[in-house]
This record gives sequence, C-alpha cells and structure tokens, in this order.
Amino acid sequence: MFGSILLDRRTRPERIADQAWQQLVSTVSSAGDSVRDTARSARRGGSGLADDATDLVGAAAEEARRRATLAFDALAGRRPALPWALLISAALVGAALGWAAGTAARAAGSRDAEEIEFVDVDRPNSPVGLDG
Repeated sequence: MFGSILLDRRTRPERIADQAWQQLVSTVSSAGDSVRDTARSARRGGSGLADDATDLVGAAAEEARRRATLAFDALAGRRPALPWALLISAALVGAALGWAAGTAARAAGSRDAEEIEFVDVDRPNSPVGLDG
C-alpha cells in the first residue's frame, strides 16, 4: 500500500518515463527471446553454413584487428617491425643459389685439359689477317 501511494505521487513525466522504460525492457526481452529462437532454428538447419560463416567472420575480424593495430602504431609514430622470416628465407635462398653456382663453376673449371680439343682452322683470304 505504501508503495502504491509513492507511485501515485510521481509527476506525469516520471510516470511516462517509467512506462516507457517498462515497455523498452519488455520489448528487448521479447526481441532477445525471438533472436534466441531464430538462432536455435538456424543452428539446427544450417550448421554447416554457420560454421563457414563463423570461419569467415573470424578471419575478417582477425584481419580487421591486425589492420587496426597497424593503423594505431602508424598514428603513434611507431615503425612496423622488420619481416625477419622473409629476410632470413631470402638469405637462405641466396646462399643456396650461390653454393649451386659455385659448385657448377668449379665443375666446369676442373675439366682436364686433355678433354678439350683445339682445332686449327685454315681459312683462306681471312679479312683480319690471322692466317699468317
């Protein structure tokens, strides 16, 4: 009884605000129930689609987080870190190519002189005058 007397003594804007609040709470509650029911039925019917969508959203969220971090660092004046994995892999590939080229050059240079046969070609009327 005491509570109802207090409620009756409120001003009209307070009563309207209280009614609006009660309506908002009931609407949000029913909307939450509706969304929950819809999510349950969608989960039952399309679990494969939901998994694909979750993966896609997760990947997009991860990319967005990475870009936001880079943007924040850029605005803060920090330089991006060096791509050490890329630099090390490029150095290893360069070393492997250098080793292969060196091995091929040593193999080509170590042929015996006996294997190489020089041919003396006698060309008549050579324009350079090498015929002698």
